[in-house]
Amino acid sequence: MDFTRTAETPQEIAPALRFIEDGLLLIRHGKIEWFGEWEKGKEQVPETVRVRDYRGKIIVPGFVDTHIHYPQSEMVGAYGEQLLDWLNKYTFPAERRYEDREYAREMSAFFIKQLLRNGTTTALVFGSVHPQSVDALFEEASLINMRLIAGKVMMDRNAPDWLLDDAQSSYEQSRALIERWHKKGRLLYAITPRFAPTSTPEQLAMAQRLREEYPDTWFQTHLSENQAEVEWVKTLYPERDGYLDVYHHYGLTGHTCIFAHCVHLEDSEWDRLHHTGSSIAFCPTSNLYLGSGLFNLHKAWQKKVNVGIGTDIGAGTTFNMLQTLNEAYKVGQLQRYPLSADEAFYLATLGGAKALGLDHLIGNFMPGKEADFVVLEPTSTPLQQLRYDNSVTLFDKLFVMMTLGDDRAIYRTYVDGRVAYERN
Repeated sequence: MDFTRTAETPQEIAPALRFIEDGLLLIRHGKIEWFGEWEKGKEQVPETVRVRDYRGKIIVPGFVDTHIHYPQSEMVGAYGEQLLDWLNKYTFPAERRYEDREYAREMSAFFIKQLLRNGTTTALVFGSVHPQSVDALFEEASLINMRLIAGKVMMDRNAPDWLLDDAQSSYEQSRALIERWHKKGRLLYAITPRFAPTSTPEQLAMAQRLREEYPDTWFQTHLSENQAEVEWVKTLYPERDGYLDVYHHYGLTGHTCIFAHCVHLEDSEWDRLHHTGSSIAFCPTSNLYLGSGLFNLHKAWQKKVNVGIGTDIGAGTTFNMLQTLNEAYKVGQLQRYPLSADEAFYLATLGGAKALGLDHLIGNFMPGKEADFVVLEPTSTPLQQLRYDNSVTLFDKLFVMMTLGDDRAIYRTYVDGRVAYERN
């Protein structure tokens, strides 16, 4: 049993694909010590060590969500608007509640549980404008030593007064959060302007200052999600050569810089993303839900730009990576680019890790990497059982899982080598 490549599958994925039908994964102190065939490795298992038997299931690296907003969990499925109206009508009022530290703690616990329930072990997360929202999230993630990247939103214009910071306070609050949390355990900090329309040039200059002072931090924002947004940026920054140039001017492109959406890029912007080593978070469910457009994954491969998958809660409608990949497949179909199962699972695991600059730590089962993984149940519903019985290759079985699967397919989720979620 092995992966079946399609004509469209990018060549760079092939070396990353491995499948062992009867395998053994040895974990020690939260790291992968050995991975291979059971018969070759069983003698390495100490007699006193408990062996968990997952025959009949599929074990994959933990899912990597490259774009998600935790303060939008309670507004998923808000009706009837496109991006800019949606922000004003639903998003900003929801995020206001995170000024309350206790509410932020309650929702952080809910958010982390939802990630684990859906097999996500690493995520790049937007907080709200309130620093306490990020404190609460990092506190919750630290309880299980989760690999999480997050940041406080920087936003000093074009939003309600009660949700704004200013250039100086956003710098000071972000700096304090970096000092408090960055590289504490497996936690990392991302400098996080919401997007160019809600940041003045002065605030983006402060983001640049943070990036220069803390060059090992991450950077996340939105880029070219909606056509009206793109036109708005041109009026706000007429001196810049397009949307991406706004960020590039302030030194906010490069390795560990992740741009969500990128639906309406110019060719020069594709080239700049490639040349700077910047990455894209492809968010199919939110792009469809808000009517933003279709991300061109095939072009990303052609331009050699790293791409990961983002659920983009709360414009996205699911925490579940399998359901998100299902929507990604449909986005590709509408552009005559059918997303194969091997490519999809790559994007959700090692591809996402590479997009975040974390592929030296997570994303596959190479010895020495962190032991985050998911045990999948390929027959979790009667329909999946029926389709599984009628599937021949591993490709068929994975494709059925990504088109019919949901949180019921997540049997167990491991974080740092320990069970963090198990299905009842």
